Amino acid sequence: MAYDPGAIDHALSAAVGDDPALIADLRAAFIESAQGVLSALELAGDDLAWRDGLLRLRGLAASFGAVRLAALALDAGEASVGDARALRLIRRNIERL
Repeated sequence: MAYDPGAIDHALSAAVGDDPALIADLRAAFIESAQGVLSALELAGDDLAWRDGLLRLRGLAASFGAVRLAALALDAGEASVGDARALRLIRRNIERL
């Protein structure tokens, strides 16, 4: 799955029109939310917290057209709680947004 840095901006433009300031604000809010979910995943102490965080991240990513991030969250569901590789991949993807 290829990384498309313009997918989020395209999804936001389709939703709110051509308002660069609003798009920038929504993009920042999305990234902040994704970072918050990542922090919760890093602190997840059990399977329920891990799976709940991954579901929240998938939904958030899908809402903003971040297909790769949604796929990483889905893949992490097969990993054990706190899996370092899964967290690293998710963190890298969020940093690239």
